[in-house]
Amino acid sequence: MQFTTESGAAVVVEGVEDESGARLVSRDGAPAQAARTFEGALEGVRTAAESALRVFRDGSLRPDAVELEFGVKLTAEAGAVIAKGAAEGHLVVKLSWAPGTDREASGRR
Repeated sequence: MQFTTESGAAVVVEGVEDESGARLVSRDGAPAQAARTFEGALEGVRTAAESALRVFRDGSLRPDAVELEFGVKLTAEAGAVIAKGAAEGHLVVKLSWAPGTDREASGRR
């Protein structure tokens, strides 16, 4: 399928068969045109990442670094959705603290 960026560039994404084995194609064999821009399709993923970062940064853990990994599936109709692995959504969270960081002195516990 083909997405267009806000600047007008084309981004072609290889289609993945859904559970029924169906695949979205256009009549002329060209990539199906997505209904949203590439940036618009990723907006929901960006919002999800911001929310997840807020949860881990604002909590009591206060890590020095937060790493999020989302599996993202791009569809012509829905844009970007968090991809599922087996029956679950795909999200990997890594929290890390720098060695030698004095949490007591910095007010973190």
